[in-house]
This record gives sequence, structure tokens and C-alpha cells, in this order.
Amino acid sequence: MSDSSQRLGSAASAFRSRNFRFYQSARLLGILGAEAQTIAVAWQVYQITHRAIDLGYTGLALFLPGIFFALFAGHVADRYDRRNIIRICYILQAVCTAALLWIALSGTRNVLFIYTILFLIGTGRAFSGPASSALVPQLVPRDDFFNAVTWGATFFQIANVAGPALGGILFTLPLSGPLAFLHGAPIVYCFTIAGLTSFVILISMVKPQGAPARRENVSLKTVLAGLHYLWYKKLLLGSISLDLFAVLLGGAVSLMPIFAEEILHAGPAGLGMLRAAPSVGALTVSLLLTIKPIRHNAGKKMLTCVGIYGLATILFGLSKSLWLSLAALAIVGASDMVSVVVRSSLLQMATPPEMRGRVSAVNWLFLGASNEFGEFESGLTAQWLGAVRAVVVGGVLSVTVTALWSILFKPLRNVDQLTTESLLSANEMQAVAEPVE
Repeated sequence: MSDSSQRLGSAASAFRSRNFRFYQSARLLGILGAEAQTIAVAWQVYQITHRAIDLGYTGLALFLPGIFFALFAGHVADRYDRRNIIRICYILQAVCTAALLWIALSGTRNVLFIYTILFLIGTGRAFSGPASSALVPQLVPRDDFFNAVTWGATFFQIANVAGPALGGILFTLPLSGPLAFLHGAPIVYCFTIAGLTSFVILISMVKPQGAPARRENVSLKTVLAGLHYLWYKKLLLGSISLDLFAVLLGGAVSLMPIFAEEILHAGPAGLGMLRAAPSVGALTVSLLLTIKPIRHNAGKKMLTCVGIYGLATILFGLSKSLWLSLAALAIVGASDMVSVVVRSSLLQMATPPEMRGRVSAVNWLFLGASNEFGEFESGLTAQWLGAVRAVVVGGVLSVTVTALWSILFKPLRNVDQLTTESLLSANEMQAVAEPVE
């Protein structure tokens, strides 16, 4: 076998697993449908109310269930069959999308119905998220896990870029004859239902290896066990909290319309390019990581890339050139992807199987806070300081947090190889020095 063939085989090693192939195919179709649906929901809500604030409520309706249910969802993921949890959650989401389809076809104009349905969709995601994250180590051999995480991030970026674009195309698709009644939001909802149905079929073909190790009764102690575990595991606490504060403070996505219109004078076309730039950078790096994975000094590389994330955010805030802004955002996405892959690997490989659901739930909650609440924080700061100052200050704070975390979380800085043995060993060394119940 040639060197190039060996490299190609190594780059796609996770796909040797039948379970991983089915799981990622299901995930791609599910995310494509969900991302396309966001376009239809936003347009449908705006057509009913014509108020921008109501568009913000759609994101809030999806996010709130995570606050209410995420920790309990982690306990459920560790107590029951994770595949069945995921399957039930996606069936619920398909039923909810069918309800959105009915609202669109019936002409109902009560937006509260839509928010209620979105809350139920968010509830399904709150339970499926931790279960999905905890399931991945059961799908591939240990040696292929980093490759599986990298490909998972790659598929997510592909769907994240293609989903909204596909939703926009379907929404404007000219339909005539017997299908004319599906024009607009209904055809998008039909596509989403097809994607979610395909997800359920494909995930049913997955046969995960192993199962949650023990089934504890529901109590406040078991529900909060993920938070307790993370508090004493500085390796994991450092990686998750670093992402929380860096993205929360440095996020500039919600302010892109202001930059496109008032600073770069690029209009809607420029806004589309700005929105796509981080995903292009992230997708490029994720593909490179499949070929050249991180072998050593993973902790230092993660911290360095989060620092680069902050510096690139500052560059974007100061830029008056569209092309320089696009380059800065591509670097933002690229550096964030390294952090995502390392953090995901740490999260699963440094956590015992019986705790993965609850630890993943805490991570899921932190991610929601950094993304959705980060958009609120950016808007509030921009209201006080102006868009440029808000982004620059956020980038400076991201760099500052990274420097502090490199000092406060020495175990994270010292992570070398991303292997199960080395990471679990690092956690055990912490347990000797720190109290654990």
C-alpha cells in the first residue's frame, strides 16, 4: 500500500466502524433538516408579527429547555439506553415539525403556538444532546476516537453551512399544480420531517458497544453529579469553562449585520460572506486535522488557539476592509475548531463511561450559555459601547481569560497526548490531591 493510501486510510479511520457510518449519516441529515427549518420558522414568525424582537424569542424558546432540563437529561443519558433516548427525542422533533407544517398550511397567526412548539423541540434537543455526545465513544475503537470527533465536527460545519442555504432555496422554490400549496415554509418543513425520519431509521441501525455501567436512582445528588465531578477535575473544568468565557466574551456573530451595513458598507451580500467565513475556516481546519491529527502538546495548542481566537476577534473589530474582515473571521473559525476538537476529546476520553452523560450535559449547558447568551451579551455591550468597541473589548477579554486559564488550570496546559489512558491517568493524579466524594 502506498504512503498516500495509508494516510487516506488513517484520515478516515473512524469510518471503518459500521456504527459510526450510520451515526454520522443520520446526524448529517438531521442537522441539515434542523438548520433549514430555522429559515422557515424565522420567516413565518416575522410574517405574523413584523417585529424583530419576536425573532429573538425563537432562539430563547429553543434555549430555555436546556436550562431547565440539561442536568436531568445527563442523568437520563447515564441511566438508560442512549440510542433509545436519541430516537425518542428525534421522533418528538419530527412530530413538532409536523405541527409547524400544520400551522403554516392552516394560516394560524398565533405566534405563541410556534413558541410552544419550539420549546418542545428544544426539550428534545436538551435530552438528545448529552446522550449523543456520550454515545460516540461506544461507536468506534479507542484509537479512532480523535478521528471520530474530528469528522463529527466536519460534518457539523458542512451541515451548518449547507442547511440554511438549502432552506432558503427550498423556501423560494417555485411550485405549481398540485404542489403549489407547499410553497414557502411548508416545503421546508416537509424536507425537515424527511431528514428527521431518515435520522430515526439510521440511528436504529446503530449497535453501540457497551452500555451505561450503573443505574442510580434519581436524586439531587445524582442529577448534580456532573457538576460535582467537573468541580474536582480541573482538566475538564478548565477546558469547558475556557470555551464558555472565551466565546461568551469574544463572540461577534450577532453584530455582523451592523458591521456589514455601517462599517464595511457591504450590504446583504457582504453579510452572507461574513456569516460564512468562520465556517469556511473551521471546515478547512477540521479536514486538515483528519490528515494531520494533534499528536502532542494538545493542551498548549488548545490554549494558543483560543488566544488566536481572541486576537482575530480584535482584528475583525478594527478592520475597515471586507477582505481583511473575512480573513479575520476565517481565523476565528479555524482557531475555534481546534479548541472544539480538543475539548470534545478531553470531555469523552477523560470521563468514565458511567459519568459521560452527566458531564456532557454540563458541557451542553455551557455551550448554550456561551452561544445564545453570548449573542445577548454582545448586543448589550454594543448598545453601551458601540459595535466596534464591543467586539474589540470582547477580544481583549478573551485573550485575558486564556492567559489566566493557562495559569489557573495547569493540568489543562500540561495535556500532551489525546489518548484515553493518558487523560484518565491525569484525572486519577488529580484525585489523589483533591477531595472527591
